[in-house]
Amino acid sequence: MNDHSPNDQFHASSFMQGHNAEYLEQLYAQYANDPNAVDEAWQAFFRAMGDDELSVKKEAQGASWARGDWPQQPNDDWTAALTGEWPMVPTEAKSAGNKIAAKAAEQGVQVTDEAIKRAVLDSIRALMIIRAYRIRGHLVADLDPLGMRDQTPHPELDPKTYGFSDADMDRPIFIDNVLGLQIASMRQIVDIVKRTYCGTFALQYMHISDPEQASWLKERIEGYGKEITFTREGRKAILNKLVEAEF
Repeated sequence: MNDHSPNDQFHASSFMQGHNAEYLEQLYAQYANDPNAVDEAWQAFFRAMGDDELSVKKEAQGASWARGDWPQQPNDDWTAALTGEWPMVPTEAKSAGNKIAAKAAEQGVQVTDEAIKRAVLDSIRALMIIRAYRIRGHLVADLDPLGMRDQTPHPELDPKTYGFSDADMDRPIFIDNVLGLQIASMRQIVDIVKRTYCGTFALQYMHISDPEQASWLKERIEGYGKEITFTREGRKAILNKLVEAEF
């Protein structure tokens, strides 16, 4: 093996890959704007690449199709409840109750304090079961066409665990646009989260520490009309690619 083997070439350029690539792009853009913004070693390195200055700056700006309003940063009680960052203390519960009372007032409906307390409890429990499906739904996904797997029940995914009996399944619950709905019954909520997380395609993203990545996935799969459908030929093409990947 000589001094110019492929391994040596890879070793010489490996620092440009992975997470370093984005840093190098930004450093290259700084050099394109002002060569003196980087030290002499980087100046010599970038000068040797001979790229067009405009191309370098454009590359550093990111994809042309990137959303300017992304990532979304919701800062409300409902999102905090879903992420586990909302301790149920009286102040937060009162805030949620005020929101529900305001929504009722918009509809010209007068509600008692007792009804508001019950509505707040329903909302919080509904958010808890949604979060449970986001975390555990893949455990009961339909991934066994032969029916050989032991179907172990998961109490976390059962509305009864959260205080909802059969008689409560059709009661309207305020969920403030979580799942894309302002108000939904527990039956509707369970239907959506089961189709999203427990079908023949299982997705679990709550372990992702990057909120932008997790939000990107959530926004594209949750809610009515978010299901991805393929034609027969499309499904066959996907199967062929999966088979090719196995070999």
